Amino acid sequence: MKPKEFFDKVAQMRRMQKEYFKTRSSMAFSRSKQLEKEIDDEIKRVEGILGRSEPRHRQGNIFNE
Repeated sequence: MKPKEFFDKVAQMRRMQKEYFKTRSSMAFSRSKQLEKEIDDEIKRVEGILGRSEPRHRQGNIFNE
């Protein structure tokens, strides 16, 4: 997926997520989950290309030093 396609897909996913939380429509929920899977699959694909199995920066726990 090209960067513009990824951006457009993420924007579409967010619109559907917002639509679902506004209406609780089963159609919006299904479409939102489908788009989330597509985004997750693309992230996994690119991480594989970059040789990463985990995100580069991990957020620390502020309560554990």
